[in-house]
Amino acid sequence: MSGGRLVMPTRILIVGSGGREHALAWKLSVEPGVNTVFAGPGNDGMTAEPRVRRLPDVDPLDGGSVVAAARAVAAELVVIGPEAPLAAGVGDALLAGGIAVFGPSAAAARIESSKAFCHEVATAAGIPMARSGAFDSAAEAAAFARELAASGRGVVVKADGLAAGKGVTVCDTLEEAQRAIEVAAAAGPVVVEERLEGREASLIALCDGRDALALPMARDHKRLGDGDTGPNTGGMGAYSPLPVLPDADADELIDRFHRPVLAELARRGTPFRGALYAGLMLTADGPVLLECNARFGDPETQVVLPRLAAPLGPLLLAAAGGRLLETARPLGLEGSRLPVLPIATVGIVLAAAGYPDAPRPDDPIEGLDRARAAGALLFHGGTARNEAGDFRTAGGRILTVVGRGPDVAAARAQAEDAADLVAFHGVQRRHDIGADPVAVGAPR
Repeated sequence: MSGGRLVMPTRILIVGSGGREHALAWKLSVEPGVNTVFAGPGNDGMTAEPRVRRLPDVDPLDGGSVVAAARAVAAELVVIGPEAPLAAGVGDALLAGGIAVFGPSAAAARIESSKAFCHEVATAAGIPMARSGAFDSAAEAAAFARELAASGRGVVVKADGLAAGKGVTVCDTLEEAQRAIEVAAAAGPVVVEERLEGREASLIALCDGRDALALPMARDHKRLGDGDTGPNTGGMGAYSPLPVLPDADADELIDRFHRPVLAELARRGTPFRGALYAGLMLTADGPVLLECNARFGDPETQVVLPRLAAPLGPLLLAAAGGRLLETARPLGLEGSRLPVLPIATVGIVLAAAGYPDAPRPDDPIEGLDRARAAGALLFHGGTARNEAGDFRTAGGRILTVVGRGPDVAAARAQAEDAADLVAFHGVQRRHDIGADPVAVGAPR
């Protein structure tokens, strides 16, 4: 790769099968110079995009399976979407096979796969996080929760390991915290945190082990129901930009959060190359780190990529090779931010009946063509085609319906209208994604 020149990978393999991976395939497949985007295992909805092919036999958790697929299709770059393959060492297997990969090693991905490790790194890097403790014992965790409650602090209980975005319980009472601790501790170590007050924001940056470039700001909505009610989910919708936190503020946030994390991980001998996601709480005292993820967010990716005004493929390849900034120079960057289009996006997730506990499968989905004709983007996350070629539900979060417009209100109107056109049995969705961009957000 020549310094200061955008080099497009012509054959790209995306690992994963959800809405995030569909959005990545949508973005990459139309970029000049891309011949084919492969999705392993992918989903049937992705194949509607130009130059996208499924590799349904790929096991995303098996490094050997992913390496074999990458070699079979002569992939010049592999992009790992979900967190589980990263924790399983799929990135390590690709690196060992001499294949360029956008996605960190398992050691660097511990920034997400262990909440306790994230706190440890943040402390060493001087990054503000909530007061917390990590415990193997439910009794010790409960004692710390009582200490927080006695001092007037709310309590958040987190499973230490991966939980598909659903391992967090924001507790309104000490009794609720004790129940959450018992459930989490039965599966492994548990992290107990002081509850913070404010609104959340998501900032994802492309990282090459040393430096970072920010994607547009977004806000996720974790709770199942309107008004941030109900259980936590993998995410029921997102929007971008944030009126209370303009994209330009990313320069300061990258310096405060991402670069110190990168420096600390590099100091430990585990440099991070991939998408580093900082989940932030905007408190009265300033932004505080809630968590780090080691990959693109879902559903944030679905609303962020349509706003990106730069080719993604060369940047991912450059980050994989440790040459992000020199490669991005021709884009005319402002600070640490990638260029964006002057539009807003709102994404509404349509989830299956029974989600998040027991999603109901195999229900027919109607209205996809009408929603697309209404101008929305449709990113499939949990769908499958039957023998007749009709789409049916096959997961928890079925679709993300994304509207675009000159502002959040217009984008929300398009997303709402298009989501109204899609129907399947027991569909669950929120109706307040981006409805009040200043007020949306719950204590956490």
